[in-house]
This record gives sequence, structure tokens and C-alpha cells, in this order.
Amino acid sequence: MKITKAIITAAGRGQRSLPLQTLIDRDGQQKSVLSVIVEEVTRAGINDMCFIIHPDDEHAFRSVAGDYARHLVFVYQHEPRGYGHALWCAREYAADEPFLHLVGDHLYVSRTDKGCAQRVVETAEAESCAVSAVQSTREGLLPNFGAVAGKRLHSRDDLYAIERVIEKPSPTAAEQQLITPGLRAGHYLCFFGIHVLTPAVMHLLEDAVTGMGNMRLPTISTALHALAQKEKYLALEMNDYRYNVGVKYGLLNAQLALALNGKDRDDVLAMLMEMLLLREHHAGERERA
Repeated sequence: MKITKAIITAAGRGQRSLPLQTLIDRDGQQKSVLSVIVEEVTRAGINDMCFIIHPDDEHAFRSVAGDYARHLVFVYQHEPRGYGHALWCAREYAADEPFLHLVGDHLYVSRTDKGCAQRVVETAEAESCAVSAVQSTREGLLPNFGAVAGKRLHSRDDLYAIERVIEKPSPTAAEQQLITPGLRAGHYLCFFGIHVLTPAVMHLLEDAVTGMGNMRLPTISTALHALAQKEKYLALEMNDYRYNVGVKYGLLNAQLALALNGKDRDDVLAMLMEMLLLREHHAGERERA
């Protein structure tokens, strides 16, 4: 199986402008979030990309993309009808081929020489099946993620055969249905935000959309659970870092992570130390006054 296409969702409420934000990447260069995402995809050996956006945003996306714009295809989600529906909007672009999928409001910092998306793509091509990146996550964070359960493969410490997928499970549901041998107590495998998906996913989403008369919002987790019952589907456990730029202070958190893992690390640490010392100095002056 060869992965040559990528689909990135960026049309949801509160998500539309996030890829247009700018920050300083690990190489010390100012870039848009969109550019960092595109570089993550190209690092995985993929140059053909589709962004799912609101139709009013194409001009802004093309302007920010710069030289990357020639590699991008834009598909519209005219109304915010959910994540699963957004992915389904790109069914014609996918054209019954497997594809890499990322969300447009997350950035990734790899702890290895390989990119996070690159590792997922290489695993999917080697195993010839769908692969979702997951991360061991404490139960208090379950309301933020889809989660999976499965059995660890004997050949790899970081690969699991997925048996069940639940969208944002409660701790009780997770304890009853998502226990995965080998994880710490109170921890579960939650989606990392990077997937390689097979054409079956688009067909499952198609069934959900058309079967409910377009009234129900299909969830990606529902489709992925059905996929696990239909064909080989693996979870790749990641020890890398993901940053959601759409949450409070998310862009700041992502910026600090990129800076502290980049060429300007020492300068950034010095600035942070100076800021903390100045804060302590002012606090001391207030106490003396």
C-alpha cells in the first residue's frame, strides 16, 4: 500500500482561522500553522494535499500557503456539520485510495529523527492497513479524545490491533470497554490526531450520511469502530508531543514547545528566566512597600 494523498480538516467552528496563525518554527523561521502542517505532511513523502475549509476562507489559505499553494487542493464544507461530515466532503478527492489524515488545529513535535506523520505512513505502508497514532492518556483527559482498545502485537511493542473505538468516553465506559493490557492503571490509548485511513472509511461515512437523510452528524469514531470490525486496523503508540492550538493558550504552548526543541532553545530559556526573575523582583518590591 502506497500513501500519496493527505486530507486535513480545517472547517470547524473555531478552527477556521487557526491554520492562518503565525509562529516561529524550530528552525527559527516565522511560519504559519498551515505551513508547519504542510511541512509535516511533506516530511512523510506526500506532496498531494487537500484542505477541507469553509468556502469563504480559500483566498486567505492560498495567500498564507505561499509557494506551497500549488500543492494544495481545497474542498468546501459549506456548513459546520461535524468532523466526520467534513472528512466525507473529501471523498471525491480521496478517489478510493488510502490517505494520510491530520486535523488542522494540531501541531506535532517528534522526539526522533522522523516526523510523527512519517512514522504513521511508514507503518501503514509496511503493514498494508489503516493505522491511527495513539498516545497513553490519563482518564481525566478522556472527554477531549476518541479512544481505542486492542491487543498488543507480539512483533512490536508499539503496535496494537484495534478492537473498539469510542468517541470521548466517560471514565466508567473506558474502564468497562477500553482496558488495554500493558498500560498503567487509569490510562487509555487516545487518538493523537494523525491517521492513515483506507477507502473503507469513506464508504462507512457515506453510509452514515445518506442512511440518515443527511440529518445526523456522522462521527469519525463511529466509522473507525466499524472499520475495526471490517478489516485490519492498527494503533501506533506515540511518545511524541501534540499541541492543540485551538484551546486557551494553545498557540502559546505550541510556540514554546517548538522554541524549546529548536535552534533558539538557549535564547528562549534565557528570556523565560529573565522574565521570571523580573516577576520575582517586582513581587518583592510590592511586599516591601
